[in-house]
Amino acid sequence: MQYAENILETIGNTPLVKLNKLTKDLPCLVLAKYETFNPGNSVKDRMAVKMIEDAEAQGLLKPGGTIIEGTSGNTGMGLALAAIVKGYKCIFVLSDKQSKEKMDILRAVGAEVIVCPTDVEPTDPRSYYSVSKRLGEETPNSWYVNQYDNLSNTKAHYESTGPEIWKQTGGKITNFVVGVGTGGTISGVGKYLKEQNPDIKIWGIDTYGSVFKKYHETGIFDENEIYPYVTEGIGEDILPKNVNFDIIDGFEKVTDKDAAVYTQLLAKEEGMFLGNSAGAAIKGLLQLKDHFTKDDVVVVLFHDHGSRYVGKMFNNEWMKKMGYID
Repeated sequence: MQYAENILETIGNTPLVKLNKLTKDLPCLVLAKYETFNPGNSVKDRMAVKMIEDAEAQGLLKPGGTIIEGTSGNTGMGLALAAIVKGYKCIFVLSDKQSKEKMDILRAVGAEVIVCPTDVEPTDPRSYYSVSKRLGEETPNSWYVNQYDNLSNTKAHYESTGPEIWKQTGGKITNFVVGVGTGGTISGVGKYLKEQNPDIKIWGIDTYGSVFKKYHETGIFDENEIYPYVTEGIGEDILPKNVNFDIIDGFEKVTDKDAAVYTQLLAKEEGMFLGNSAGAAIKGLLQLKDHFTKDDVVVVLFHDHGSRYVGKMFNNEWMKKMGYID
């Protein structure tokens, strides 16, 4: 008989899937690392379990403890699944721009959810960064995860996602494209791939309203770059320790409208029912087309599942209200 001992053993070993229609004008082979096959339907399952295991080993997370984290939803799901198996409680802090589906899903797996305003400075006591940090300090027998600066996040992708992509492409990968939020995925995968072949190019997809692209190109943290944006799961108004800018070859920014429209197109053209950051990632990849040749093998990582966005990017009334479709 073949079976997993628990749901956590099903994390990883996600498939590579060829893109066909949306990439037909590109000269290269484009393969999607399809992370929705993880049990929590996102790439974040990998680092959630790794961060918990490392915290247990370091004595930071004790039996019966409470896991506290600020999340845009997917890290929370991964943490919640691990908490259920391992016997922990969870409190998650989300900003109010995250989809209702994400909040409902976290409550469905037993987490307490606290919602904070989006349009405040990261240092504002009402921000989801500040509230989660404060709860971590105030709650007895708790562990504040801090996925942005917790380097177990990067380590998870260095140990699993990167080696999987290298093996699945037979070492033929030449470019890796991924949306950047906490930075763990791009930094972990990028570090592993460049160790195998330093010529592999690592591309980060950013959004307007985020500081990453300008900081990478100039070394300037420009607060004028920061303003509220709709795209979920990528971009930041802080510089997380998990973003290793030295590994990244370039950033490409994608508009909120394009990210939303291409999220729909992935479903309608490729049969890939994916989240908002996948729309940004594929549009960013198309914008980078001049960097690719016929000999290239480009891997784009798709973070999460379309079920998280049914009330937003997959709702035409919402899309019309936002001015993204006629």
